[in-house]
Amino acid sequence: MRKTRLIALILFLACSGSLFAQKAVKLVIAGRDGDYGNGMQAACDAYTALHPEVTFEILKLSGDDIYQKTVIDLRTGTGSYDVILIDDPKALQFQTAGWLADLDALYKKNGQKVDPDFFPNLVDLCRLPAEPKGKLYSLPFIGNVSLFAYRTDLFKKYGLKEPKTWDDVLAAAKKIQAGEGEGVNGVVFRGVKGNPIVTAFLPMFWSFGGEIFDAKGNPIINSPEGIKALKYFLELAKYAPKGTPMNNTAQVRDTLLSGGAAITPEVWPAWLGSLDDPAKSKVVGNVKVMAHPSEVKASAPMLGIWHVALPAAGRNQDAAFKFLQFLTSAGTQKLMAMKAGLPPSRASVYSDPELLKLRPFYPAVKAALIAGKARPRTMVWSEIENILGGSLQEALIGDKTPEQALNEANAAIAQTLK
Repeated sequence: MRKTRLIALILFLACSGSLFAQKAVKLVIAGRDGDYGNGMQAACDAYTALHPEVTFEILKLSGDDIYQKTVIDLRTGTGSYDVILIDDPKALQFQTAGWLADLDALYKKNGQKVDPDFFPNLVDLCRLPAEPKGKLYSLPFIGNVSLFAYRTDLFKKYGLKEPKTWDDVLAAAKKIQAGEGEGVNGVVFRGVKGNPIVTAFLPMFWSFGGEIFDAKGNPIINSPEGIKALKYFLELAKYAPKGTPMNNTAQVRDTLLSGGAAITPEVWPAWLGSLDDPAKSKVVGNVKVMAHPSEVKASAPMLGIWHVALPAAGRNQDAAFKFLQFLTSAGTQKLMAMKAGLPPSRASVYSDPELLKLRPFYPAVKAALIAGKARPRTMVWSEIENILGGSLQEALIGDKTPEQALNEANAAIAQTLK
């Protein structure tokens, strides 16, 4: 009898060990490098501390590499990744190709619903079509959005009020540069062709009433509103550094921190962590960050979110879905904001006192996210951005008039859409 019981106990322990072993899982994440990677690492470490049976392999890739690797894997159905990040302009390709797990179905399977704490407009971008009734294929990993910054000390010095319109911005840039001379430019922005100059231009373009497409999907960047926006952009550029056509992120960020410009019409949350660090900034306490001014239309900050999704071919979908919920929870969003400066995609986190003490500009991020506008849902945004960005730079350096630049860009975009 004892022998029988001993054998039974051994078999039970062996089965229990086998069952426990089955629970152990390694999730492979196709993620980003830099602060994105640091934030993801913090989230994964926190999850493993709570769930030791789950470990992670995080690929910290550049924006181009993550796109190329995930497209190859998902197209072939290899199933190498359990969780992936997707840049917003590329989300449509992943959604329409059938590469992503249906999150609506996973929520339903688990008896859950999407938390309304997420910014609704960000969740809409994760749906196909991009509206409340669309099918959910991802969640917003971070609430990234472009912002506007200006020097409060210089505005006070010259008797200027906070700019409400883009006309106010131009008047302030002109007045401050005239008063400060060569020491301070009125404005600084990115002018490198392609994504940098397009990203700098779009909040102005939209506020002037410009649109990339009409309701039927035809390109209309050369509308009267678009041309007026570009003329304004070029007028504002008169008060920017002479090297603006070659300015990229590093140059704009360094100018902002050194106090070399009164106005920075395009800044991103990741650029702002050093603003109040005396070791890195000469403008501590003298810069206000806000949503962009308006013009004929309301403020239109450009949304730059990254999506987090589960591949349909993923091998650990249930475990990945549980991690996805943890990753996008309020607590983890706060953790990533504290550790890596990643702006949350949940509204409630922007009211956290501890976070606001560390990131005092976050109320402006929240306002910009609410007012934010996404780039159009199209499979060829990269091509459109390159065409428009090249034409904008040609206008910036004086090779083409605003009309020539946008007319030629519009024709090239129309050809690309055929």
